[in-house]
Amino acid sequence: MDILKFAKRFVSKLDYRHDLRTWEKKITDNYKLLEDKRKLSKEQKKEVQDFYKDMIGREVPLYSHEYFYSRTGYFTKEYVPTNLYHCELIRKANYFPYMYVYSDKNMHDILLEKENTAHVILKNMNGYYFYEGKPVLENEAISLCNNLEKVVIKPSLHSKGKGVQVISVKNGITSVDNLTIGQLFKQYKKNFIIQECIKQHEKMAALNPTSVNTIRVLSYHSTSEVLIVYAVVRIGRKGKVIDNQCAGGISTTITEDGKLGKVAFGGYNEDNILQTDSGVVLEGYEIPSYDKVIEMVKRLHLKLPFANLVGWDVAIQENGEPVIIEFNTNTGLSQSAFKSGMGKYTERIIRELWPRPNSKY
Repeated sequence: MDILKFAKRFVSKLDYRHDLRTWEKKITDNYKLLEDKRKLSKEQKKEVQDFYKDMIGREVPLYSHEYFYSRTGYFTKEYVPTNLYHCELIRKANYFPYMYVYSDKNMHDILLEKENTAHVILKNMNGYYFYEGKPVLENEAISLCNNLEKVVIKPSLHSKGKGVQVISVKNGITSVDNLTIGQLFKQYKKNFIIQECIKQHEKMAALNPTSVNTIRVLSYHSTSEVLIVYAVVRIGRKGKVIDNQCAGGISTTITEDGKLGKVAFGGYNEDNILQTDSGVVLEGYEIPSYDKVIEMVKRLHLKLPFANLVGWDVAIQENGEPVIIEFNTNTGLSQSAFKSGMGKYTERIIRELWPRPNSKY
């Protein structure tokens, strides 16, 4: 048993070191692509290291601070190194063994039962089909989906915008390369979901009419309250259906009174965008029903007791009501759009999380 425990600890350390290097490499490689590279001054380096040493007892790598400082032109000690966040903080905040369930989009309407979530038509869970919540065989699923008008199909696990398609089906033939619906199911293999398209509010559609433009809210469940760390809006590009920044969209911060910031950020080196492809000037643009979004997120976060940090994707329907598209318990940080790691809550969150055990390694 002692040898087995030693082996598990050894493998965990290897995994931890590999993940540290992986996350650091992602940002350092992106930094090399930037046209305008900024270096931290001695004073800035000292400010960062004093800040982190006081909280976690050690210095941190500075690559994230240099990268986001270069992108935004704004320096703050409150940027969070990506490897510290993904390998430590998120694993202390959220109980890792439960994240496989929480991250499955097919589970979201179950976990948030009776709440306003995107309507699910079909699920494939581990190869099993469910139509409108009832188990069906594959041939029944194909038959029931032979005629669908403008729906979204996507992987239910870890998509990050990949594999997300808006499709229609008529007499069994899809709008995707004239594939049959059965052939399309074969392409997705298993673990996918079909949802109704959201008919979004006209002010959200004005940002980009071809994509459902969502609000990403990062919330943190502290001991006695749910804090709204930040909110950003994610906007698709002209003719595209995806709004994720990592999949080609742009994002900008939302102020506490529900208005957009001055500039948006796109791909890893596409910076300081002042207006959308549809011509909407970002600065001061008002997001409809923003107060309802915040109220909904604060209330729903309490239904996820094993996740203290949650990223929520919220759309605004035609009638102004917010609807949950999905939530993410392995969420990243929108540090370019937000121009900080976790803003005014950075120190509070790190100090609360740091004494906790790492639930992965």
